[in-house]
Amino acid sequence: MYNSKDPKSLEKYSSAITLSDMEIFLFPELLYALVLANIMSPILWEWKKHPWFANMGKMKEYRRLLRTKQFIMDNFVFNLDLDTWGLTTKDTELARFSDFVDESTLSKSNALFGYEGDKYYFDIDIRRHFGLDKYTSDVIPYWKTETLEAMEAFKHKEGYPTGAGECVSLSTLYAAALFVVGGIPLEKIHLLATPLHSQNFIDVKGGVLTNNRRIVTKNMWFNGTELSAKARRALENERVTMVVNNHGYIHTLYEEATLPQSEYEQFSQKLKNYLKVDITYEILASFLRHNSHAQKCFQVMHSCCGKPRYIEIERVFQYEHSSKSKIGDSTQTNLLHEIDEDEYYTSPIQNRVILNELEHFFKSNELSIDNTDSIDKLRILMRHTCYEVNQFVSELLLFCRTEPTLPSTTKRWISQSPIDLSPFTERIEIIEYLESIRKNHPIADLAFSAYRDLARSPWKPFLKAAFERNPVCIHAAKKREIDEIYQELLTWDNQSIYNGTRLAQPDEVWNYTRGDGFEKAITLLSIIKSRTPKEFVSIQRKKYTLIVQAGEKRYSFTTAKEIPLPTTEDFKIIQH
Repeated sequence: MYNSKDPKSLEKYSSAITLSDMEIFLFPELLYALVLANIMSPILWEWKKHPWFANMGKMKEYRRLLRTKQFIMDNFVFNLDLDTWGLTTKDTELARFSDFVDESTLSKSNALFGYEGDKYYFDIDIRRHFGLDKYTSDVIPYWKTETLEAMEAFKHKEGYPTGAGECVSLSTLYAAALFVVGGIPLEKIHLLATPLHSQNFIDVKGGVLTNNRRIVTKNMWFNGTELSAKARRALENERVTMVVNNHGYIHTLYEEATLPQSEYEQFSQKLKNYLKVDITYEILASFLRHNSHAQKCFQVMHSCCGKPRYIEIERVFQYEHSSKSKIGDSTQTNLLHEIDEDEYYTSPIQNRVILNELEHFFKSNELSIDNTDSIDKLRILMRHTCYEVNQFVSELLLFCRTEPTLPSTTKRWISQSPIDLSPFTERIEIIEYLESIRKNHPIADLAFSAYRDLARSPWKPFLKAAFERNPVCIHAAKKREIDEIYQELLTWDNQSIYNGTRLAQPDEVWNYTRGDGFEKAITLLSIIKSRTPKEFVSIQRKKYTLIVQAGEKRYSFTTAKEIPLPTTEDFKIIQH
């Protein structure tokens, strides 16, 4: 529970408001708190009424998952624009969290503090990749995880025809939507975070990974395409920082784990099974599609006009881009028919293995990657390739099995009751249930702060977040007078992106140029306090009018929100 006198408690509950990548890394409870906040969102429950989700009750789980995926694909884009939530500095973040973590620990787990797990990013220079090269090396972005409301509100921002969100936003949205709309039990939804990425493992049909907006089935994981290569990158190169579901979490950094050990071990085995496949003709073709260096050693034979013809396999893969057919499965002959005859050679190409001959071998042989005899057979089979045989087999085995670097099981396993929402079918029932357990369940309690409900969560953490971590409005307004900013706020739509007693943060108001008077008042105060930190400020209320006092100046706003005013004690967070 929140303790206003405990700095760590204040920091954690304040972090539940802004939900930056750094904050979620340090306070893993926040990841599932946001899932619960999205589950409580009335927007998500409105999705259930959409015609796209008609007859969901008659569909199997996998089909419901696909329906949910397509809706997310159609209504959200992936966004990682640095200008959205602004910038901070390494020194600022280290000072803020100095009591919780040191820089050396951060450098092992956070890309912007030195982590180099995914060599792809560091080969291209991560700062240039994310657009940070134009700033000093101390500058890092505020990558804030958006609530569903903030994701939807991107459509009010110039250049965004739909909603948007970064990878953690999309993973938490998926988790909530698959439960509420897709009807998939929470126990089957696991959230995985790495230093550079966040995705979910869904225990449906042998396993499905979410990857930003998309999903990746086991077949897709091993199809060798560019999309699958991108999806594979995090688990192939990075260690998994934390695994979270409705039972709890396990985190690389912390000795205690609230996710039951048996639950974690079952998940780990299912994930490893998803990431492993035996070698078939189709898998060999997929590996060649994936490994361009090995393609130079293979050709494909095709009977044309009653005569054998031959073509480089890399040329065939080029034709796949404009075809529904592909090498390695039942559509292979169709693909070869689509290729113009003048592309083929009349004789076998020297120093290239004919892939079709391997196809005949695999029809009567299964090669298990866990069986030594199978691997020996594979080496014999590939001995005539121009690729060094041991290197070829080694790379093929790596393609067929990804070993995820998961948090160690050497933990103190802390017993915690799971959050069980399955008995409830209505939004109000879920909110009442979470209310009933919040005194004994920290994640349920944090969920109401992530939900931004100021009738059910403390003011001081909200104000701390508003005045410390909303740089966009402050930067945009820095050359303008306060009175001018006030007049512009009055011209904006007086509609909040959040319903009821929930409030947006200042940068959400600024980004989406809308907000209830309560939110506009806090936005104005944020800008004022950034210029004159010692200025005494207060908010008074007369029915639907809020009076903001800053020094000798007074500003009024109209509000429709019935929220208790912050107390003098709450305002102390910004009075010094």
